[in-house]
Amino acid sequence: MSLPKEPRQKMINLMYLVLTALLALNVSSEILNAFKTVDHSLRTANDIIETKNQQLLASLSELEKDSKTHEKAALWKPLAEQAQQISEDAYKYIEDLKLELKQEAKLDPATGIFREDDLEAATRLFVEAPPIGKGKGKELYQRLSDVKTKLLALHPDIAKAFETTLPIDLSIPKSSNEASNKDWATSYFHMTPTIAALTILSKFQNDIKNSEAQVIEYCHKEVGEVKIVFDQYVPLVGTNSTYLMPGQPIEINAGIGAYNKSSNPVITIDGARINLDAQGVADYKGVAGGPGSYSKRVHIEYFNQATGKTESKDVDVKYTVGSPTGIFVSADKVKVLYVGLDNEISISGGSKGAEAIRATIDNGSLQPLGNGRYIAHVETPGVANIGVTVDGKTTSFPFKVKNVPPPTPMVGNSAGGRISANAFKSNAGVRAELKDFVFEGVRYDVTSYVIVGTGKGFESTGPRYTQVNGAYFNAEARSIIETCRPGSSVIITDITVNGPGGSRKLDGTLAFNLSQ
Repeated sequence: MSLPKEPRQKMINLMYLVLTALLALNVSSEILNAFKTVDHSLRTANDIIETKNQQLLASLSELEKDSKTHEKAALWKPLAEQAQQISEDAYKYIEDLKLELKQEAKLDPATGIFREDDLEAATRLFVEAPPIGKGKGKELYQRLSDVKTKLLALHPDIAKAFETTLPIDLSIPKSSNEASNKDWATSYFHMTPTIAALTILSKFQNDIKNSEAQVIEYCHKEVGEVKIVFDQYVPLVGTNSTYLMPGQPIEINAGIGAYNKSSNPVITIDGARINLDAQGVADYKGVAGGPGSYSKRVHIEYFNQATGKTESKDVDVKYTVGSPTGIFVSADKVKVLYVGLDNEISISGGSKGAEAIRATIDNGSLQPLGNGRYIAHVETPGVANIGVTVDGKTTSFPFKVKNVPPPTPMVGNSAGGRISANAFKSNAGVRAELKDFVFEGVRYDVTSYVIVGTGKGFESTGPRYTQVNGAYFNAEARSIIETCRPGSSVIITDITVNGPGGSRKLDGTLAFNLSQ
């Protein structure tokens, strides 16, 4: 095709060619946002794994102090600490690489903004050799390889347990582009957008943290359990009276049966910790409030030597405060009204019949059911005062008003952590359980979430994720789950539920480490 002779037409054709080239290099905002979503999930999962690792290391320190487990803990605790140090060094190295990559992509230190769609920054930093680039891909590969080698070298039993299942996989992902199959760094970072390269680096950090978690958990397990001293614990809770008049003292005694100091009970009453006396009993003393029915929540937490786990018991101590006139208002559940629920209450006028009573509420509405029973609908958290008028005299009964607590997201019976791959795959979706709530029949339905699969099984594709609408795994989620194997990690985040008060997004993130 001959070039046009007219200068104006030549300029138009040249501008068209430039525009076409720019469009070919453009990375859509949808793709960039998808990478940012995965990167956020990976970083959240890393924080969760780090918290779990710190808890296990603290437990090893306690086991080292115990004469029954000192010898084993003295052997395995240093190995767990070495695993932590190996992981921390590599994790920080990659964190420094992330900053260097952002700087290659024109990072503005004042705003933190960089060119997320830059296709050359990762190539210069990891692929191209000096003096054109920095060629740090080989160095990154070696650091990841060293992490795996050092962890397996900690102990022969660790090497035997994790030789084939440690999440760090350095095989070259397969690609239809022959050029990207030349070496490891090229396959991951050649012409990769900056935000995608950052996500890949977060994936390597996730592999490192998962590897650290597996080794520390193995060391903790090898220490073993404390010998059984007692095989059953029973909470003992009592009060001096269940019917009081205003101003009278109320006293609650709480403890556990077969108490000894090694069980370390922690007792709270309505959230306030109560000190134990010499017999291991918490003695709470308070003063009865206004007329009505009340409930005190006693929470007892202790270490069960039979199971080797920290367990807890909750007991509600209920009592009634009378009125000199005989009038009282009782919540049929507890001394709390919940927004979005039908709160059943009972109102009595003492010697007066129900027809002589007029009841009002200043935060919502009362629906009479007959025989002194009402349904209270409250609107905002805080306090609701129910006024009961008999013979022209009004008595006020204050109630706390709360939102229904958020549910706990779960897959099957697990809320995250280590689980066998087969057990995880047998589940149908994500559910939301409202634990230890006084109302029966209150439920939340899961309406959406994001599921991410990474680690073992995802070497050729990198992390995979999908948005799921509803509670059950859809076809794409099921495909991700079926790809998982021992050594894989599954993260479920951005969980939205529908229940009392409408739709809400849960703060928690589920993170699973799949094992044999």
